[in-house]
Amino acid sequence: MSSSGAGGRLPCGQADLRRDGGGIESRVYAEDRARGFLPSIGRLQRYQEPPEAEGVRVDSGVTEGAEISMYYDPMIAKLVTWGLDRDAAIERHQDALDRFYVRGIHHNMAFLSAVMAHPRFREGRLSTDFIAEEFPEGFSGRELSRPEQQAMAAIAAFLHLRQSTRDRSLERQDLVVEFDREQIALVAEPAGRNEIRFGLGDEVVVVAGNWWPGEPLAEVRVNGRPASVQVDRVGPYLHMWHRGAVAAALVLRPEVAALSALMPIKEPPDLSKYVLSPMPGLLVALKVDVGTEVKMGEEVAVVEAMKMENVLRALADGKVKAIHAEPGASLSVDQKIVEFE
Repeated sequence: MSSSGAGGRLPCGQADLRRDGGGIESRVYAEDRARGFLPSIGRLQRYQEPPEAEGVRVDSGVTEGAEISMYYDPMIAKLVTWGLDRDAAIERHQDALDRFYVRGIHHNMAFLSAVMAHPRFREGRLSTDFIAEEFPEGFSGRELSRPEQQAMAAIAAFLHLRQSTRDRSLERQDLVVEFDREQIALVAEPAGRNEIRFGLGDEVVVVAGNWWPGEPLAEVRVNGRPASVQVDRVGPYLHMWHRGAVAAALVLRPEVAALSALMPIKEPPDLSKYVLSPMPGLLVALKVDVGTEVKMGEEVAVVEAMKMENVLRALADGKVKAIHAEPGASLSVDQKIVEFE
């Protein structure tokens, strides 16, 4: 028998322990992947943990409506899965991430799912340099392969038709699904109860499911394989989340799609002359004044959030034209602090 830390006797020894399957744990954090995984502050407007299932556990201390503030660690939950082996545990983990619905703040679940799908991770060839080596430019989202993009297009068209036809019978029709200006043509026709067959050139994708408009999670079957897809309607777009890939789909009639392809692309505003707050926080120090000549890399301001001080530096040489926030101010994300000429 072995001794515990308190000097008592443990009920088993090392020889009595045996390996039983594989387990995976990840930490779901309120982080913004587009900003180098800085904390994301705000209210959990929607919070729906994956449903109870064998080999899935969620340890959390939040509920829908809770606030992720600048004063505490931004962890939302720990997700733990078990399987008969490592691959089974990973598959369960990805399924659970697909069903973990959080809105109101940014989170790291797309990144977690991308890590789970990475060949090196699945093989267990890990080190403390894994993220730096495999994501040297940071993480901007997982790109869809061509078969995945076709499947997502068929799912988007399926959800669109479920919403537009409701109780009316579906007739054969041509559709175009647009992802970030790339268009995929489909031919939709009924294939059975709650089932639609989509022709994509030489490929056929059959989607079945009972999703109804307004439900945040679409449980469907794609060519007989189950898939869980998170769905948000944002204006005319269907924002879809599956296996760490985020896609904004626009489902159009062919004649409308032809006009959509002619629409100009709006250029983002030029903010290079500003120092912006990368997160909500407190401006604790300002290192420059109006008229200060600043060299690239010099400190400009210090923002405190999550009990950490974040030093903001100039990205180029310049002269300060205006100060938009004073020390002691509570800053929102992307709020202007300093403006250069």
